Amino acid sequence: MPPAGGGELGVLLEKFSDLDQLQKEQEIVIMEINNMHRKICSSPETVDKAVDSFLLKLRGLYARAKELSESEISASTALIGLLDGLLQSGASTAQRKKMEVGDQKKKRIKSDTDTARFSAVRNQLDQAANLKGEQVAARVKSDDEKDEWFVVKVIHFDKETKEYEVLDEEPGDDEESTQKKYKLPMSCIIPFPKKGDPSSAPDFGHGRQVLAVYPGTTALYRATVASHRKRKSDDYILEFDDDEEDGSLPQRAVPFYRVVALPEGHRQ
Repeated sequence: MPPAGGGELGVLLEKFSDLDQLQKEQEIVIMEINNMHRKICSSPETVDKAVDSFLLKLRGLYARAKELSESEISASTALIGLLDGLLQSGASTAQRKKMEVGDQKKKRIKSDTDTARFSAVRNQLDQAANLKGEQVAARVKSDDEKDEWFVVKVIHFDKETKEYEVLDEEPGDDEESTQKKYKLPMSCIIPFPKKGDPSSAPDFGHGRQVLAVYPGTTALYRATVASHRKRKSDDYILEFDDDEEDGSLPQRAVPFYRVVALPEGHRQ
């Protein structure tokens, strides 16, 4: 009998059919054996007349029953092995599908992450370009001992090199000093809060260290917030580091739009 289906499933159906045929033959043989048993019990005198042929036939039926039983055991064993193989194959397929789904999910997550990262970088570059003409805090000099921050004006931002071109509008004390231009990376620039939009400015609490413009200058120094503000538009009351007078730090008022977060690793 040809397989009912392709591959292992077809073989499985063929084995089912073989086992079913064996069981049907067994039923026929058992029925004949039972008939002979009944004949012995009901008409022993008839059996006595042809005892040899009767016993030979009965022996043949038992031999056939034994043969069919052994064939059934072999067929059942083969079916068990085939079913185990199919179950293992099914588990492997399920595992593969699970892995494929996991891989697809990882790819989607990676794609979403890459898209979000690209979008964030693009937004950051757009925001940097929008600072043209604005005053910002800039680290114009840095060495192992000290960072120097000044208020500068953004002239241009190059999206390719990710560099700002800025202008220090305050000339030095020297009469020959002129306004200086710098090219600085994005890491050296901190935008100031908008003067006309206090609600968008960060709110630094009492005791927080910040970077702020020292009153009457364009230089920024580390300072500590000395008191709470009632409104976000209020000036900060700050105590600047190294600003001692008579052994104590005076408290100085600085507009909120001239105060930014203290950069990590700031040296002063």
